[in-house]
Parts: sequence; C-alpha cells; structure tokens
Amino acid sequence: MEKRVFLIVLDSFGIGAEPDAAAFGDEGTNTLGAIANHPNFNCPNLKKLGLFNIDGVTAGEKDAAPIGSFARLQEQSMGKDTTIGHWEIAGVVSPKPLPTFPDGFPDSLIHEFEEKTGIRVNYQTAESNEALYSLIKMGGADFDVIVPSDYMIGRLIDEGLLLPLNFDNIPNYQYMDEAYKNTAYDPDNLYSVPYTWGTVGIIYNSAYVDEEDVGSWDLLWNSKYAGKILMFDNPRDAFAIAETMLGYSPNTRDEDELRAAAYKLIEQKPFVQAYVMDQIYDKMERGEAWIAPYYAGDYLMMAEENEDLRFCFPEEGFNFFTDALCIPTCATNKEGAEAYINFLCSPEVNGENLDYLGYSTPESAAKEYMDPETAASDIAYPSEETLSRGEAFLYLDQKTTHLMDSLWLEVKTEGETDYTPIIGISVTVLLTAVYLTARGVRDRRRRANRCKKWKT
Repeated sequence: MEKRVFLIVLDSFGIGAEPDAAAFGDEGTNTLGAIANHPNFNCPNLKKLGLFNIDGVTAGEKDAAPIGSFARLQEQSMGKDTTIGHWEIAGVVSPKPLPTFPDGFPDSLIHEFEEKTGIRVNYQTAESNEALYSLIKMGGADFDVIVPSDYMIGRLIDEGLLLPLNFDNIPNYQYMDEAYKNTAYDPDNLYSVPYTWGTVGIIYNSAYVDEEDVGSWDLLWNSKYAGKILMFDNPRDAFAIAETMLGYSPNTRDEDELRAAAYKLIEQKPFVQAYVMDQIYDKMERGEAWIAPYYAGDYLMMAEENEDLRFCFPEEGFNFFTDALCIPTCATNKEGAEAYINFLCSPEVNGENLDYLGYSTPESAAKEYMDPETAASDIAYPSEETLSRGEAFLYLDQKTTHLMDSLWLEVKTEGETDYTPIIGISVTVLLTAVYLTARGVRDRRRRANRCKKWKT
C-alpha cells in the first residue's frame, strides 16, 4: 500500500529569528514569543507534541514526556522564510532571496508621508484576510492601519475589533466616489475608507484555448483542457465560482447549496493541474497552464509578460471586491493612523499608488495621475453593464464558514484515501517584518498585497 506523509505547516508561527535575520531587517523577531505573552494563549496539543521543548524556545512550559518528535530547523536558502521555506520543504533550495518590502508598495510615497508628518511607517503584509483576523483577534499585533477586504471588514465590525473613524482628520475622503460609500460591509461609513477594488475572472492563453470555448465558468470544467487548468487554492473564491455556476449566490448560507458546490468542485478535480495562488504567475506566463481564475489587477501585469494571455468576465457573474483602510482596536496611534489614511486618499497619491499596484481606484479624481492606458482599461474599469454581474462577498457566520472549510477539505482530499497518515508538524522560523500577501508573495512590484497592515 502506498504511504503518504501529511506535513502540517503552522505558517507564520515562528519560534525566533534565524542567524541571517539582520540581513533582512528582522533581527530579534519571535512570533511565538510575542503571542505567548497574551493571557489567552493556550496550545496544549502543541505542548504535548514538544513545541516548548525545542532548543531556543523560551515561551511556554516544557512537556515532561512529549509524544512527538521535534527539532529546530534552519533554512539553507537565502531570504525571508515564509515562501522560500515552503519551497525548501518541497526540496527546492534558493540561493537568491525574493524581493521584499518595499517592492509591493512605492517607498517614495512612504518616505513622502514620513517627511511631511514625522511619523515613521512600518509596513508589513499578511498572508490572507484570515491570517490578519487571527493576529487582531488574538491580540498578537499592535497595528494602527489595516487593509482587509469587504467581507472581513464586516466580521471585524461585528466582533468589535475596529475603531470608528474621525472623518474630521480625513478630509480627503471627499474624493471618494459615491459608489463606494454606504457599502454592505460598512453601511454607515463609520469604520472604513475604500482603498482599492477589483474583480475576478478567467485568464486564458489564446494560443491554446479556442475562443468559442470562452465566456463561461464552465471553461474551468472543460475536459479538452485537462491538465492545463488551475484553480484557486482557497475555499471562498473556489466555492464562489461553483455557486455562481449553479445559480446560487456566492454568499449563500444554505447547507444543501454549499454541498452542491462542493460536489461541483469535486467534478472539476480530474481536470485541474494544480490548486494555486502565487504559483499562477509563472505557470500562466510560461505557458505551463492555459486557464485559471484570478484577479483582474494581477492579469494586467501578467499580460505584460505573455502577450497571448487574455481575460474574460464570465457571463454567469463574478466576485467584485473592495479593500478598505481601517483602524483596529489594538491601534496605539489613532491620530497618526487617520493622518496616514488621509494621505493615501489624496488623488495624486492614490493615483500613483494604484497605478503601481495594478488594481482599480475608488477615486475618479485619481485617474488624472495614472497612466492613461491603465485608466482607460476596460479590464481594470469595466462597463456598468459588466459590473452589474458582479457580487461582493459578505461576511458569513462562523457555522457557514466552518462548513465551507470542512467541505473544502473534502474537495482537496477526494480520491486520496489510500494512505497511512503520518502527521508531522513544521514550526518554521518567522521573521516578523516578513513581506506577506493576501494572495501569496509577489515576485514583482505588480504582485502587491491585497491585505496590508501598517504600524505608524
């Protein structure tokens, strides 16, 4: 019987800085040590496995008789650990570090703000909305400005984790287009200021994909392209596609509809080359894959590398998302945070910034400061008719979220039941100033994060 190893990676749960941390501005970082200071910190199962017995770990209490095998690992690769560490676990050693901050955000803008205000900006990114939520919820962060996506903003508001904004300190809010006010996630405009927006569609390689096959999400289920199709590696985006195909809302809470969507995704699995996030760039640009769902802003930059790539807004509908600037309750410099939000809302700054990032601006006045070709793009700024088919994600209750997560696990493991599970835990060293992204680490400036957080 073939055996498989399940390696569970506790991403962003580092136990201290590596010897080369100073080379990346991360000397002295220790995520576990910081989290362990919270009064609600409790990891009994990891304690039993030997987490606190690892050499150099000072947090927690050692277990007298740990049941797991444990060790402290050091990467051979050069660079920050979150992405390169994953590669090394898979057997790929990188002698060259990946670009890190400020490649995902124009440092000229940050320097300008610092010069004008005297406030130093410590810019970081999070792997996902969910990772950001965990940091805020557990009290393991003290960020002054965060940029979550729409549905996560609703959750943070619901759980009392955002501070109301003083708009007297954000006069540039006047430039915000009316369409981005009174949103479903913040109907009274109390907690957020829109920062950017975008859409999800299908990227395809016109050199290999027949145009008559394009137009619907069912392209991702077309057996003709089996082995050349990529799929989102996160449940919210993946389920939204299946739900839309089935005629359901991507915000459905109906258990039967969620299970039907899961079955639809299982049907797709034989045609999928890989479930990806960050890996999409190289795979699509190099022609290793021909079809993939992804974000329009990233497509525009991918197309610069491969002129055969095209983008389609599926006829059934698609996700329309907004990322917004918020101040969490853990903020220690609210006035400085509001000054920074106001700075980012200046049409000139917003235009330059989003021209750099590749996503769309919620301020029409900002287009004056963007590349004219970008500002006129019908991908970045589709017609009202096209946008009418878009639907924003709303916050789903915990019961629905947990069900979706469990169904997603079933999708990913379908057909992989012939194994003897051997479970290992890799506790990777996290450097707290690591450049992380909502969609994965970008290796170019265009692959800028969607879920940011700042300490001012």
